[in-house]
Amino acid sequence: MERFPIPPSEPPEESDPSRERESADTAAATINEQGIVIGWSEGARRLLGYATSEVIGLPAARLLADVVSDAARRAPPRQERWSGTVALRHRDGHRMDVRLLTHRATSTGGAAKWLVVSPVPGRPRTPLSESLREWAFTQSPCLLAIFDTDLRLIRANAGMERALSFPEAVMRGLRLPDIAPDPVSDATEQRMRLALETGEPQHVGAFTRPSGTGAEHDWATSLAPLRDPDGQVRAVCLAAHDRAGLERTRQQTSLLHDADARIGTTLNSARTAQELSDVVVPRLADFVVVDLLDPPPRGDESPARPAAEPVTLCRTAVRSVLEGSLESPVGVGGTTVYPPLSPPAECLATGRGAVYGTNDPVIARWVAQDHGAAWIREYGTHSMMTVPLRAGGITLGLALFGRHQRREPFEPDDLRLAERLTTRAAVSIHTARRRSRDRTNTMTLQRSLLPQTLPDQTALEIASRYLPASTESGVGGDWFDVIPLSGARVALVVGDVVGHGMRAAATMGRLRTAVRTLADVDLPPDELLTHLDDLIIHLSADEAGAEGAGDAAGGIGTTCLYVVYDPVSRHCTLARAGHPPPAVVSPDGAVYLLDVPVGPPLGLGGLPFETVETELAEGSILALYTDGLLQTREHDIDDALDGMFAALSRPASTLETVCDRVLTGLLTHRPEDDVALLVARTRALHDDRVVVWDLPSDASVVAQARRRTADQLTAWGLDEATFVTELMVSELVTNAIRYGRPPIQLRLIHENSTLICEVSDSSSTAPHMRRARTFDEGGRGLLLVAQLAQRWGTRHAPVGKTIWAEQSLAGY
Repeated sequence: MERFPIPPSEPPEESDPSRERESADTAAATINEQGIVIGWSEGARRLLGYATSEVIGLPAARLLADVVSDAARRAPPRQERWSGTVALRHRDGHRMDVRLLTHRATSTGGAAKWLVVSPVPGRPRTPLSESLREWAFTQSPCLLAIFDTDLRLIRANAGMERALSFPEAVMRGLRLPDIAPDPVSDATEQRMRLALETGEPQHVGAFTRPSGTGAEHDWATSLAPLRDPDGQVRAVCLAAHDRAGLERTRQQTSLLHDADARIGTTLNSARTAQELSDVVVPRLADFVVVDLLDPPPRGDESPARPAAEPVTLCRTAVRSVLEGSLESPVGVGGTTVYPPLSPPAECLATGRGAVYGTNDPVIARWVAQDHGAAWIREYGTHSMMTVPLRAGGITLGLALFGRHQRREPFEPDDLRLAERLTTRAAVSIHTARRRSRDRTNTMTLQRSLLPQTLPDQTALEIASRYLPASTESGVGGDWFDVIPLSGARVALVVGDVVGHGMRAAATMGRLRTAVRTLADVDLPPDELLTHLDDLIIHLSADEAGAEGAGDAAGGIGTTCLYVVYDPVSRHCTLARAGHPPPAVVSPDGAVYLLDVPVGPPLGLGGLPFETVETELAEGSILALYTDGLLQTREHDIDDALDGMFAALSRPASTLETVCDRVLTGLLTHRPEDDVALLVARTRALHDDRVVVWDLPSDASVVAQARRRTADQLTAWGLDEATFVTELMVSELVTNAIRYGRPPIQLRLIHENSTLICEVSDSSSTAPHMRRARTFDEGGRGLLLVAQLAQRWGTRHAPVGKTIWAEQSLAGY
């Protein structure tokens, strides 16, 4: 016979002592119809010593210790199972007789296979056979009792004690008719005598008998003779089960199944509470109210709530078999106050449910001291349950169940069922409140990171809108910004961070800060987007290192549009990273999308961005937006664009009106994704507000620059600013002549309450401010400019640089 070879270079796998079990394990192997091993369990490895890699794909016959014929290896076509002892060969070569049980199974694809199982011997266990037999008798869910040959009871389990309402000690030695005088008991005893006489099992047809509570039980009883080893009948065993109980279990299972489908369909606490009420009435209760704590508890656990104090709750849901839910004196949305030591107050204090009869002294005291509990007597309520709504260690409120139409009182099984139902609702309510709180926190963070007010500048008239998403996924990372730049220019930014929630909002805040920092050094749009791309890559790498590779995508896919507008030249410079292009409305009403080459979304790395420049007429409208404005379920993208163009082209007195028209024209309900909209109308600084002088690279020109500056300030009516401005012009021109390269140019811009001085040269070397030492002859120029100016800086161009300084005219 062919057996598995034992590789000399690879020793057998040693079992891990930590994996040894006190009890037996199961060895399992799966064999296809061709006799090939296709599955091998850890128990099989322990039994025969073969690793999975040594067995899978090989014929199972190689495991046999004896040679068998081909016919014996094939199972009969109709055989579905087999059991017996088979001689197998262990990996180390010794023979093993193993008990096997095999089953034929069919996979979802229709292929048949055999599952072979066998117990793996473990460490010896202490015999528990007698104890197990005793446990099986006493704890069986069936009613069990043993009667001797005189038909007197000698043993009864707990179920029989409950059914007959007596302990075994009281019933022992009595006949069944003595214990439960009833015609059914007489008939059962006759059947027991017949079982003793004939030695054959007997059955008593299903019958109904009242219990001590008045409920009806449908019993089915079997009587079996008990024989000694010699075959002589020594006693008779009575076994009964409650068919009504089985039906009740089936109904409870059906109710739980419906509850899984109907409770918690939305993230709305009130709706979930009403769904709970709709499920339990009338299938479990005739009347139910759900009251929630308001405000809801915060933190991980509910604070201690003494039962000796009154408790105030908000009535969140009501349902009754009576039309109008007349039992509830408080309507949905109203407030109810439960008195101290009342069942609801006790329920909230202990966090446990309870069943009450209306004759219970606790109920009587509650009705006596609370007029709101008068419904209990008024509508004939005879049984009640109070069940807390708990989830995540927090008590959210309670549900109060009542019965006044059906006769059966609530039982412990009903309480357990109600607890499962309320737990289902409580988890949904807790989730809804947590998500609502998270959404509120995220929106607060989002709004704190967005511009609170738009900056004061004269290049553009601006209006904006931001609408958070209304979906369960939460607030996204859409954002916008308006950034004043040097030379009276303004940058407009709109971006969309991938994802939703706190992480998206935090990433958005980081990007907005980065854009402001990069804009402050006057980077061109394409370079600025390149730096943002690097930032997203670093953020994603940091997240991957902190939380695992599965979460490394945070921020990848972010889009951004960066626009710089110069009111002096009326030029608009743009670049975009995967973002929709801006729309432009010309002064004559024509609407079109700017043709800006689309770059890749941020976070991909290694791909270039392209800057384009266009000239906009004064009074043009520029609209920047995120894709949530166009990607609505009511419109496709072309219809959405048409709607946006129509809204933009209509004449409007203010840009606020333009924003409102765009949103109302495209959104019929709260958006499913965040929407950011930024609308700007261009202005221009004309020649009467801007002067430019080309200067030779000669030290003598400094005085000339000062004179021209003074004359121009006089023309503008800014004589009071002449002294300071002359000082700054003198220092900036001197630095350009001394350290820069020609050509040199001086430009003055009068922008409302701001005066801007700019000196440009063709050198790319940027100056650095330093503190001059006592005997230094230079080094004080930029320090002086920084002291006199409101702000100053360097702006690089493709060739050369510009040193600029702004001073406020508000004090003149």
